[in-house]
Amino acid sequence: MFGPKFQRKFALSDEGIATTKKGTFWTVIVNLIVMAGMGILYFLMMGFMETLTDGAELPSWMVLIGVTVAFVALSLITHYQQYYATYGLVFEEIRTMRIGLAERLRKLPLGYFGKRDLADLTETIMGDVNRMEHVWSHVLGYLYGGYISTAIITVMLLFMDWRLAIACMWGVPVAFALLFGSRRISERNAEKTKASAVAMADGMQEALENIREIHATNQEQRYLDDLNAKIDDCERMKIKSEFATGLFVNGASVIMRLGVATTVLVGANLILSGQIDFMMLFMFLLVITRVYAPFDQSLALIAEVFMSEVSAKRLMEIYDTPTAEGAETFLPSGHDIEFKDVYFAYDDEQVLSGVSFTAKEGEVTALVGPSGSGKSTCARLAARLWDVSQGTIEVGGVDISEIDPEVLLGDYSMVFQDVVLFDDTVMENIRLGKHGATDEEVRAAAAAANCDEFVDKLPQGYDTLIGENGTKLSGGERQRISIARALLKDAPIVLLDEATASLDVENETKVQGALSRLLQGKTVLVIAHRMRTVENADKIIVLSDGKVTEEGAPSELLAQEDGVFSRMRQLQFASAQWTL
Repeated sequence: MFGPKFQRKFALSDEGIATTKKGTFWTVIVNLIVMAGMGILYFLMMGFMETLTDGAELPSWMVLIGVTVAFVALSLITHYQQYYATYGLVFEEIRTMRIGLAERLRKLPLGYFGKRDLADLTETIMGDVNRMEHVWSHVLGYLYGGYISTAIITVMLLFMDWRLAIACMWGVPVAFALLFGSRRISERNAEKTKASAVAMADGMQEALENIREIHATNQEQRYLDDLNAKIDDCERMKIKSEFATGLFVNGASVIMRLGVATTVLVGANLILSGQIDFMMLFMFLLVITRVYAPFDQSLALIAEVFMSEVSAKRLMEIYDTPTAEGAETFLPSGHDIEFKDVYFAYDDEQVLSGVSFTAKEGEVTALVGPSGSGKSTCARLAARLWDVSQGTIEVGGVDISEIDPEVLLGDYSMVFQDVVLFDDTVMENIRLGKHGATDEEVRAAAAAANCDEFVDKLPQGYDTLIGENGTKLSGGERQRISIARALLKDAPIVLLDEATASLDVENETKVQGALSRLLQGKTVLVIAHRMRTVENADKIIVLSDGKVTEEGAPSELLAQEDGVFSRMRQLQFASAQWTL
């Protein structure tokens, strides 16, 4: 019952399986003790009837009080154990899952996050985990415990009178057959509801992230109409799903409770024919008041079990994604970056085909080429943000695919065009470059990155909160904070991806000055579209259609009048003159 298939079906850990077993066990015990209470009432009633008919004495009050106290004490103990097993231990499991999920995400290749929609991933981490928590704590133990305890009780009833047992219990399998027969409908509705919820969240996130562009282009009404449509679609799907679920669940509940009527009818007929006495029917009527109770909550939430399987699949997709593993030590002989016949594809789209070049330590190696030629891909592969499809990338003679990415990235500093800042102080945003750096080290790195110029004008200086993603700063100021991080880290390898592409001439000059201090003595791999940015590079690698087409010093490539680099330089120069 609780094998690997069950474990995967509900995204449970090994400890979670053990917890579910405990919850199921104690639910069975609680249900049997409750039925034992019905047995006590039956024997009391038997004693009372014998007193009325035969003049037998009732048990003493001390015996009755003792039995009652013992039953209540046993009931409290078992209910506490059931509560702890189905809630207390489950909360430990959900804590383990959240931490484990965070650890899993931490070890996934960073390229994975570029493929996943942010709203969808957020919904999985938050919404799907919450749904599984509710199923683990409120459904699994009760449902499977109800299965087992009802089977035990049914066997006992069959021994007492098989005819009344069938009349009492026939509705249970029929009700669950109805529910499980509607499983495909519930799962389809769950998938559509989840998709509509993700689309709604995605629309809200997109509107918030692009609010300035929406206002600037007078598209408020179009975006509001689109968002309202997504909200309405999500609402319709939820109503449809809840209606279908309610229809099947309530139908199953009605069918199950028809057992009360059939028990009375069959029992009355058997009494009239003299095959049983009234006390036998009385006992079954006592049983029937409690035998359906274990399924009441489970029936109400059985549809959630079906919906939870959709959530479990989404969670397991994260666990099924291979993590980027490797050695915990990285001891290269220098920091030359060497691409050896590297191939790489995004899904089925080939991006790099047989790329080979070397970026030497102490030199600036520039990657240039048309858009989509594979420049940024090379930079990300060099830092093992993705793994190559074929070929190898070595740093100091060490294959980076054999090194743990977190260990490898300790030797890298990266400055990208799209700077990511946190809603924190200038000081803490820069300190991200080196955990535990002192304030003096942070200020020194900031000064080297020309940050003092604008930080001194902020209300609280380095203790000023800069807003979400640095909204209170200009593009050049945000870029200089990014460079200050890299300076503080002082890694031997520096990757620059369009670090100055969006800056004006004045800010570009300031940022270039900060970069010159960052790059001294490093292995530098720089990507830029502006030819004047790379003309001072030691070597230029020209990429086209995912292949290296030219390689050499800037002067060498400019001398090749028919070369790609020379042509790009001429086009940019002509464009600049035309603009002026």
